[in-house]
Amino acid sequence: MAVLQSDFRAALLDPDHPMPEGLTDGAGRPTPRRFSVYRNNVTVALIDALRAGFPVLHKLLGDQNFDQLARLFARAHPPTSPLMMHYGADLPAFLDAFKPLAHIGYLGDVARLEVAIRCAYHAADSAPIAPARLGAVPPEVLMRSRFSLAPAVRVLSSRWPILDIWRYNTVPGAPKPRGIGQSILITRSEFDPEPHAVSEAQLAWLTAVRANAPLEEAMDMATDADADFDLGPLLTLLVRHNALTDMITPKE
Repeated sequence: MAVLQSDFRAALLDPDHPMPEGLTDGAGRPTPRRFSVYRNNVTVALIDALRAGFPVLHKLLGDQNFDQLARLFARAHPPTSPLMMHYGADLPAFLDAFKPLAHIGYLGDVARLEVAIRCAYHAADSAPIAPARLGAVPPEVLMRSRFSLAPAVRVLSSRWPILDIWRYNTVPGAPKPRGIGQSILITRSEFDPEPHAVSEAQLAWLTAVRANAPLEEAMDMATDADADFDLGPLLTLLVRHNALTDMITPKE
């Protein structure tokens, strides 16, 4: 009897599901014990992958609670790719709807930050724009130009102090999280991603630039959030961390 792939997969992720019919050893005998061992090994491997991908979330929840969460998530969201470095992208949304942990409202956004950092780490390499090129463009042309951000750049916003929480659990001596919401820019100047706190106006500018808006439109979005917005500090941060890769002027 042939074993259907869907039956095998369902049984593999659910210990209450019976072993699929048709699984036999070399002598043609049923192999429930071998299948149970294999099923357990798969679950353990998925939990280990989630531990590696979400170290701060693991630290916040502790071993037992995290493993229980990871086991439930793995059953509901089995891998869809052989590239396990991307496994867990659905965990933030899973946490948002997970009622047993609803009283810890920031967990989903902490997981989003960890996913974003991991995505930045695995993003394609890119060559940064030469700072001199920015200074060589007349201001009126610059305002009508469009910037390209490096593939590793990520931006996200939360009503929770998720960057403070992340630093408190990863950086020795970091201060305790403040009771504020935070917006975050993630860059990768070389090999390791680095998160930076940004203002709401800076987030608005970055969001517009990511949407391929010209600089003048991005500036309008930023000044709507803060009439005193100054692009200088953000532009310096982007250049310093190799986050700008190109500038398309109106003539190009």
